[in-house]
Amino acid sequence: MSDEHYFSQTPQTAFKPKEILVELAGREVTVETAGGIFSPDHVDQGTAVLLAHLDLAPSGGDILDIGCGWGPIALALAIHSPEATIWAVDVNERSLELTARNAQRLGLSNIKVMRPEEVPAEITFSGIWSNPPIRVGKAELHAILGTWLPRLKISSDAYLVVQKNLGADSLHRWLEEELPEQYSTVRLDTSKSFRVLQVSKG
Repeated sequence: MSDEHYFSQTPQTAFKPKEILVELAGREVTVETAGGIFSPDHVDQGTAVLLAHLDLAPSGGDILDIGCGWGPIALALAIHSPEATIWAVDVNERSLELTARNAQRLGLSNIKVMRPEEVPAEITFSGIWSNPPIRVGKAELHAILGTWLPRLKISSDAYLVVQKNLGADSLHRWLEEELPEQYSTVRLDTSKSFRVLQVSKG
């Protein structure tokens, strides 16, 4: 399965987990990945660009990772902010299984792994960190962000990494135009053909 279909709910490829060595939050760790999910062979470049700003993550509260894959963002957040609760969501069942297995493998008890609709409606977030699933299409991506960004707490931030040639600048414009006045969006960083957008709720 190409990772253009990492947003499939149930991957059709056989589940063959493998171990890879990666660096997350300054730690070298061994994690499990498998085919049928996003970037199964390494921490993809966009995620690495986003995680270079991990020092901006809240130290506590509830933090959301939209589209967790095998878990690099959620795991890094959990290591960096042990007092926070990390909500790792994905529609891909294999991604959820691998993130849960990796959290257990690394002894991280502050990660909750679930499908998006399973997150309790009353939870609001002190931070949102995501390499969002751009390839689902613009309408679906806007629906995803329109669902979660309103659940940011006041004076909290979301950090989104998007490849320039996959619409980072048009997404920036959409966020500025469509979110309520209390939100502001700035380009925090540009690196290796990726943009990191910071969405702040005032």
